[in-house]
Amino acid sequence: MSLEVGMGTNEGDCRVVVVGAGAGGTLVATHLVTALSSRFSVELVDPAPTTGRGQAYSTTDERHLLNVPASGMSAFPRDPEHFLRWLRTHHDPGFQPQDFAPRAVFGRYLEGLLTAASEFPGNARLVRRHADVVDVAGSGTGFVVELSDGELLEARAVVLATGSRPGTRWAPGELAADPRLVTDPWTQGIPESGDVLLLGAGLTMVDLAISADRPGRTLHVVSRTDAVPQPHVLPTTPPVSPPPGVTRTEGLDALRATLGDHVAQTVATTGDWRAAIDGLRPVTAQLWRGLSESDKRRFLTEDARRWDVHRHRMAPMTARRLGAVTDSGRLVRHRGIIAAVRPADDALHVTLDDGTEMAVAAVVNCTGPVGSITADPLLTRLARTGLVRPGPAGLGIDTADDGRVLGTLPATRPFLAVGSLRRGNLWESTAMPEIREQAYDVARSVARALHGESRRRPVDPYGLTLSTDRRAARRYNAALGRLLRLQDGAEEGLRQAVEADPGFVQAHAALALLGHEWGTNTHWRASLRAAHRAAAGRHLDDRESSFLDAVTTRLRSDEPTGAAALLRHVRLFPRDALAVSVAVPTVAFGGLTSGAQTAELVESLGRSYGDDWWYAGQLAFVRQDQERWAEAEDLSSYALSVEPASGHAVHARAHVFYETGQHSAGLAWLDEWIRTRGPEANHRSHFSWHAALHELMQDDVDAVRRRYARELAPPAVGGSRVVVDSGALLWRGRVTGAWTDDLAVTDVRAAAPEEWLVAPTTPFAAMHAAVLLAGTGDAAGLAGLAAHASASEDRVLRDVVTPLCHGLAQVVAERWNAAAATLTGVVGSMEPLGGSRAQREVVEDTLVHALAMAGRTGEAADLLDVRLSRRASALDARRRAALTKTAVRR
Repeated sequence: MSLEVGMGTNEGDCRVVVVGAGAGGTLVATHLVTALSSRFSVELVDPAPTTGRGQAYSTTDERHLLNVPASGMSAFPRDPEHFLRWLRTHHDPGFQPQDFAPRAVFGRYLEGLLTAASEFPGNARLVRRHADVVDVAGSGTGFVVELSDGELLEARAVVLATGSRPGTRWAPGELAADPRLVTDPWTQGIPESGDVLLLGAGLTMVDLAISADRPGRTLHVVSRTDAVPQPHVLPTTPPVSPPPGVTRTEGLDALRATLGDHVAQTVATTGDWRAAIDGLRPVTAQLWRGLSESDKRRFLTEDARRWDVHRHRMAPMTARRLGAVTDSGRLVRHRGIIAAVRPADDALHVTLDDGTEMAVAAVVNCTGPVGSITADPLLTRLARTGLVRPGPAGLGIDTADDGRVLGTLPATRPFLAVGSLRRGNLWESTAMPEIREQAYDVARSVARALHGESRRRPVDPYGLTLSTDRRAARRYNAALGRLLRLQDGAEEGLRQAVEADPGFVQAHAALALLGHEWGTNTHWRASLRAAHRAAAGRHLDDRESSFLDAVTTRLRSDEPTGAAALLRHVRLFPRDALAVSVAVPTVAFGGLTSGAQTAELVESLGRSYGDDWWYAGQLAFVRQDQERWAEAEDLSSYALSVEPASGHAVHARAHVFYETGQHSAGLAWLDEWIRTRGPEANHRSHFSWHAALHELMQDDVDAVRRRYARELAPPAVGGSRVVVDSGALLWRGRVTGAWTDDLAVTDVRAAAPEEWLVAPTTPFAAMHAAVLLAGTGDAAGLAGLAAHASASEDRVLRDVVTPLCHGLAQVVAERWNAAAATLTGVVGSMEPLGGSRAQREVVEDTLVHALAMAGRTGEAADLLDVRLSRRASALDARRRAALTKTAVRR
């Protein structure tokens, strides 16, 4: 039968057909109904009497629990607490994030979302059809969908969300023909009496064993591996990031070895293998894609079952219930396969391949869905016409990264898939965290197609949509790449992007944000206004809208409010690397977090970035701050092996060398990097500052002087860097007694941005401004900065910077005992200032100087002893010896 009919009716142009009303199809329909106006219709086609259930949530037994805590089951990617709020309103007011909800409740949740969306005035119309789709064919610019009742639906777009069907090819002929074979236990009943054989030992078996258990019955569980799902353990251990470079591992054997070592190391560190498995989630698809076709098939045969039982775990309560059935002796596990079945009136007489015999009232198929196209009549028919083709390793259907079905249809035709159909391309494509992202993205693609967008929008390096043309996107991505590598030219690249497309909202907003944060231009207000003008004429996606809102709040409100807005955006869109770059303290600026807060933020991003080289550099800096030197070195070395220009990795490695006292090696390595990569580096003076610090620690003052004149003196350095790097180095040379004459502090002061010295916006900037003011002996300037800090709403400015200014003013006035007392309190509370320990150490050096000048040599020596116990330093050793001589003379 040919389905080729005309697409001339307006109804067909405005119709989307979603095939399958399980979790994936229901979520796609929900997003579509919300995204499209009332002139469109969304037709959800599935013969099942319910909606939103599918196999996973069709159970009515409330003992069947989800295998993910409530906190991870939100249907909306950008609202992670949505399901938890719904549970507290519709199910149990006391429900906690770590609790596991019944599967049936989650099915009601999904159905309720679609119902609520369809009832909202102005949204697209929802039509629920209880029928099978038996064929789909291209027609004109759209499709014709044939239903099992004979009706033909013209449609502009089709989404396949059928899932995978259970298969029984394993069943001997005598069993396959017997009604006591329960092919689909979610739609067929299990006998109330008699023993039962459950074939398969996965999560389906677990639920059915709990339901079917009763006194006097034996449940026989038969599987090839006798491996049952592992339980969750509460409280959970946070995910551990995957090993650096794991996605570049070649071959299944090498991957097994790498992951085996990673799990063993995680167990040794955390005591829990689950943290290692959970940390692999962001790279699982990359690992799968990286395998050859033959290795994929080997994995399916040799590793898949072990992966599944560790990756897809039981709720703790479910594990206890299964344990109780097992402990009662009513559940018996067998390792093997069914060799023969002899049907009789009283029972099915089953023989396993090891000779074990049993008589059962039913054999229940718990083997799970079959991934092959041939298990599904619709997919089989579509494969014959070329609309679909098998996915890698024969799993599901072949799809592009955005869910577009790959076959004979042109890429502009909106024909997409979600869920287990994409398993061949993604491997993990059945859990809610994956399904909700797919459903959202697919619905967005369909909505754009129906609104006239025939081409896919370009994306940034992390897959985030850019609402612009490809030429402007290339310029934006080049600029973003330079930002991520910490190279010059990011702002110029963004300006080129908006020249190519004056309506490029993301680029305008990025220019505004970087201009504000870096203080390198005064045009950020104009960029923000341009972003808002452009936004009025562009249909932005959620991420772009969120970014513009966050930037606007950041730039137009006080520091705490603005920081909170940007951090919220990062939590919602963690792969927005530009926003993360501003939020996390870096070479470039102080960031919005510090200390433990920074570590928590960066570590939480691991689930989104995996072993990405840029993220590895960020994590390396956190690890060095935590004094986990070996991990920091491994991460930074990996990042540099992928991207030798990675400024974040260089920065982290420079700190590792410094904090571990490897001054000669660190200096040699840094000098070579500065020579080869430094000319392109943004904030290159900071890397020169690190090199000068090594020279200072080696007590090579002449080398410090030469480097300062060559790489750190104005006008070679300007803007904020002249304060943070040049001014801080000169003050450090002075208070350590290494460089006490001809300090060019007045030149630095003249080159410094005046607003940094009068009204710095961050505690990090204020700390360095105070140091520079002290270097020029500007007591009035320190008093003004102290007044500014004490009046601030920022607690760190009030509580840390204010006393720092007072202490430095006391140093300028040579009130040494008072200075020592004030700075002692500051040194113990500096972490929230931001930046690195090496940068904040300038305050500690000032305290040592004040104590020495006050004649309190013992206290000064004690501070240096603590530092020397941590890190070798010829300079500190000389200072320590000088203090001893002074004490002896006295």
